[in-house]
Amino acid sequence: MQRQLWSHTQYREPMTHHISLLTDYGLNDEFVGVVKSVISDISPTARVVDLTHGVKPFDVRGGSLALARAIQYVPDGVIMAIVDPGVGSTRRAIAVEVAQGRGVFLGPDNGLLGPAVALAGGAERSFELTNTALHLHSNGATFAGRDVFAPVAAFLANGGTLEEVGREIDVASLMPGLIPIPTVENHPTHGEGLHCEVAWVDVFGNCQLNIGPDDVAHMGDVLRVVIGDDVRSARRVTHFAEIDGGAIGAVVDSYGMIALAIDRGSAAEALRLEEGDEVFVFEGHSEVSTSSVTLRSTK
Repeated sequence: MQRQLWSHTQYREPMTHHISLLTDYGLNDEFVGVVKSVISDISPTARVVDLTHGVKPFDVRGGSLALARAIQYVPDGVIMAIVDPGVGSTRRAIAVEVAQGRGVFLGPDNGLLGPAVALAGGAERSFELTNTALHLHSNGATFAGRDVFAPVAAFLANGGTLEEVGREIDVASLMPGLIPIPTVENHPTHGEGLHCEVAWVDVFGNCQLNIGPDDVAHMGDVLRVVIGDDVRSARRVTHFAEIDGGAIGAVVDSYGMIALAIDRGSAAEALRLEEGDEVFVFEGHSEVSTSSVTLRSTK
């Protein structure tokens, strides 16, 4: 059973001791190490958790979905999320308070934080990080993770207050996140179906769709999946080993969403799917073949 968001136990440390990081920095350069060094130098007692640094560069949507997936497991504290193609521009650097102060999100005001903030109960207060006395001096403005967000995160970890990080701003002015919503639409060939998209492709090639079990409950045990000109059937299963060898299955993944999967294989490669690709889902029939496929051309 998943724990309640932002719950306290008698054993939990004060929330300000935890800093959770999500970025698109990757691990080939020194960016992550520098950010964590700045935090450690200012707040040596802070516990830093790396959620991921593997968000695709500049992919605000992908980063926001990753943060939303992770947030229910993140400890109370500071959540610093950086996917910031507008760094150095007029976009705002913000702090967003949630859950009666048990959580504070730090990041750019570009929609990255929106879905996770909503899942954490919604924004209660927000501040623009305008107090430059807390920032590191820099000759350039292109590494806000190091110069702005890291020192502010460490400041909060040391017990600093939100009122000190800058000016309060209206939560209604924050840029909302863009979450893809499935819709019932008419396919030009196959009639009325559920129009959805690939929300996430994980490292194993499982393709998470933006639909849950309730969305397809009326469709029976076999789904008909249309991807461009390709038509596949996907039997609904509870785990990967239940999928017939080489076939596509529709499994409820660890986040409770429907994912297209192959047992010990990559559905993304087999179906030439990427994040953001559209998929139509219809009620299928058990006699539909699950082994043949005409692959689309590589993008």
